[in-house]
Amino acid sequence: MSDSFDVVINGGGPVGLGLAIELGQRGIRVCVVERYPEPQPIPKGQNLTQRTSEHFRAWGCEDELHSAHPIPKGGGIGGMTAYGTLLSDHTYDWLNRSNVKDYYFAPNARLPQYATERVLRARATEIPEITVLYGWYGESLEMTDTAVHLTIAERDGDGRQVIDASYVVGCDGSRSFIREHAGISEALSDHNRMMALLVFRSEELHDLLTRYPGKAFYNVLHPDYEGYWLFFGRVDHGLSWFFHAPVPYGTTAENFDFRGLLHKAVGQEFALEFDHIGHWDLRVSLADTYRAGRAFIAGDAAHSHPPYGGYGINTGFEDARNLGWKLAARIKGWGSDALLDSYSAERQPVFASTARDFIENFIREDREFLNQHSPTKDTDAFEAAWKARAEGGSGVEDFEPNYEGSPIVPGSQGTPSAKGSHSFVARAGHHLPPAGPEGRAAGAALSAGFTLLCADPANAAGFSRAAEAMAVPLAVPNCAADWFTAWERGIILVRPDGFVAWSGDSCTDEDAHKILSAAIGQPRD
Repeated sequence: MSDSFDVVINGGGPVGLGLAIELGQRGIRVCVVERYPEPQPIPKGQNLTQRTSEHFRAWGCEDELHSAHPIPKGGGIGGMTAYGTLLSDHTYDWLNRSNVKDYYFAPNARLPQYATERVLRARATEIPEITVLYGWYGESLEMTDTAVHLTIAERDGDGRQVIDASYVVGCDGSRSFIREHAGISEALSDHNRMMALLVFRSEELHDLLTRYPGKAFYNVLHPDYEGYWLFFGRVDHGLSWFFHAPVPYGTTAENFDFRGLLHKAVGQEFALEFDHIGHWDLRVSLADTYRAGRAFIAGDAAHSHPPYGGYGINTGFEDARNLGWKLAARIKGWGSDALLDSYSAERQPVFASTARDFIENFIREDREFLNQHSPTKDTDAFEAAWKARAEGGSGVEDFEPNYEGSPIVPGSQGTPSAKGSHSFVARAGHHLPPAGPEGRAAGAALSAGFTLLCADPANAAGFSRAAEAMAVPLAVPNCAADWFTAWERGIILVRPDGFVAWSGDSCTDEDAHKILSAAIGQPRD
């Protein structure tokens, strides 16, 4: 094995492997260092969005993702909120991602993180540019102006070796070694809550919940828990479950009645067997920057939060797509150092918005509701407020990460944010949608590099000449005329990660050069 690479990634969980595949498919030599020989069998990161399925399509393993954890007929992957107990009379559908399915090129999925990781591990073995070292971890890091040197240690042995690379990326979790050694600080929002994570088996609970068909996760709002959730999720569709809930500090498996807690949350006793009892601290953390010189961080190393709404793993995969093409562009010579800076400029404020506008907002709104309404104190007022919550949505429609105001989205205004609106209009800084509800065939036109979609092929000449002059990979596919009716733009420049870099109806050769230059971090005066 060569010990010199373009990129070394410390941490080979789903985000690290996704980034490795993104890089490897672009011809970038990458080494992944992962301490665990096998994926860890704790069910988490299960709720995968349509956008995440698009990533797996780009990585050549979407079919494998959807077949890795098949859902039985009638099983479903929807969510539900209940008041008081899981068997309450007060329930409504929650976090229904099908509400936005028309705006993406692939369906969403639900499977445990370890199953997702196995799909990525298998795909990584098919790419010659990727070397994965399982059973190793980063021990020390040295960075110079021109290279990084990562000393790695054997997890179950005394082996040591040094990996030399042009760049290092920490995908090594919330206690990231790379973040710490690169000197990247983080801001913490501590909710002062210890959370239990229980994994258990119960056929009886499955039978009890057949009254709620098509559901895979269940959020219980109980007045005793101040807006923090009692949260059930299916690992499969018949036997296995996981459960999160706040517990007092100092709680252990020996001094706390977890069986009683589950019975309280469900609303009656039921037979169950525990497979795992663990704990985690409820907090939100966000790195102050995602880059320090030749070091980058992604996934939980850059941001972590409670598992409210399924944002974590999906946000990490988006980090990988965003960073991957930019690193490859820089290594291949057509991307600037400013393009690398744009990774943090785009992704960091998007997670800040995710935490502020969605995760912490859920906790705040639920707490206020529980403090103000009770079916035993004022039934009519409770019923009206509960109905309003049910009709108000769960944030799925508003969760639309975008890069408006990014330094590499020419002409856009504002600040990158997780909050937006879904639309079929091709807007600069936003994910390119299908060309209308039936227009998913447009996704096949997107290339691994930049893609120029033109209603009139004559409008491609200026961009093609600019791309050739700057050695930027640009595809100009044949397009169906009706696509542009939905997109409401005649010329659309799409980035390698599927976001619109620029859109309009006319463009001079000079403008095309300026637009493409800005999109790769080389703006012209």
